[in-house]
Amino acid sequence: MSEHSTYTPSTGIERWLDERLPIIRFSKEHLMDFPTPKNLNYWWTFGAILAFMLVAQIITGVILAMHYTPNVDLAFNSVEHIRRDVNGGRIIQGAHAVGASMFFFAVYVHIFRGLYFGSYKAPREVLWMLGVIIFVLMMATAFMGYVLPWGQMSFWGATVITNIFSAIPIVGDAIMQLLRGGFAVDNPTLNRFFSLHYLLPFIIAAVVVLHIWALHVPGNNNPAGVEVKEKRDTLPFHPYYTMKDLYAVVVFLIPFAWFVFFAPDILNHPDNYIMANSQVTPTHIVPEWYLLPFYTMLRAIDFNVLFIDSKLGGVIVMAGSMLILFVLPWLDRSPVRSGNFRPMFKWFYALFVLNFLLLMYLGAQDPSIAIMNVLAKIATAYYFIYFLIILPVLARIETPRPLPVSISQSVLGKAH
Repeated sequence: MSEHSTYTPSTGIERWLDERLPIIRFSKEHLMDFPTPKNLNYWWTFGAILAFMLVAQIITGVILAMHYTPNVDLAFNSVEHIRRDVNGGRIIQGAHAVGASMFFFAVYVHIFRGLYFGSYKAPREVLWMLGVIIFVLMMATAFMGYVLPWGQMSFWGATVITNIFSAIPIVGDAIMQLLRGGFAVDNPTLNRFFSLHYLLPFIIAAVVVLHIWALHVPGNNNPAGVEVKEKRDTLPFHPYYTMKDLYAVVVFLIPFAWFVFFAPDILNHPDNYIMANSQVTPTHIVPEWYLLPFYTMLRAIDFNVLFIDSKLGGVIVMAGSMLILFVLPWLDRSPVRSGNFRPMFKWFYALFVLNFLLLMYLGAQDPSIAIMNVLAKIATAYYFIYFLIILPVLARIETPRPLPVSISQSVLGKAH
């Protein structure tokens, strides 16, 4: 029990539970009464949106697993069975498929908010690194889920992505065969991906708990980027931010519901509604939109560098594009967190966001078109230049605007 607790059990049952498992006391002290900066805007509500989406994906996924058959001869038809014959199956399957896209949209907003407001800087490095781990686990989960319908894109996407592991020296072939369960994508591959797709969301949920724990140690960052200095800088999380988050979740559910009810298939590739056929290769193998930026980087490296061939080079660049996020807190040494007070940083950050969207667009284009190939190389180069050169240099040469003395000053405009 906390020495400074303000929680007092009001009923006999609460007192009995509080002496044995103080879960209500814990939620009161660490969730409801958690002191939160008073100037958080709606960009900060995406954390709650992501928590909601994770729960929604787990619930719909468990229900779908009850009707899905992980067998190469039956998987495609079992998905059609869910959509056509299971009560509510069309809505549940649509909510799960659309939910993956909405989940990634929210996580990209969450990440880019963190990049702009410097949420990765001390003392929040571990919080940021846990977030990157969640992001990588999400991509692995989403990719394995994309394979399960066993359409053309599912099969050939699994073939291409598992094949890139063979580029790793010495152990590459062994890893590829372990993932596939053999020498080619077949029934063992589907079984492995189904098992991992079911397991990984629960691992994500566990890391999310650590992520929230790591958030509660230093507290929230805020748009001003200054630490809490006095009690009047904060508000209790409940009811102020619970209501704000709830409102944001409801607004977020409006486009989510529109997609589920009116256009559940609009984000999927048409070829994935054709049963997988190992004898017919699609014209262009395209992953889901949220994986496209990293797929572009993988394809952009089509040249050899010294002893590194193009295939291994692509794998290194794609892996590096995610691993570089882990060391970001030590690349950006600027003492100012918030981009609001960094005039030069704003322009490079805006270019970085546009560059990322360009990478996403290029991933869906034909790489044999020369201009697309050149743009992919330029966009990939800027992605790494931003982290490895621009941010470290800006920390040395940029003159930031004066910071407010406190959060209250940034909210009220002057100290009172």
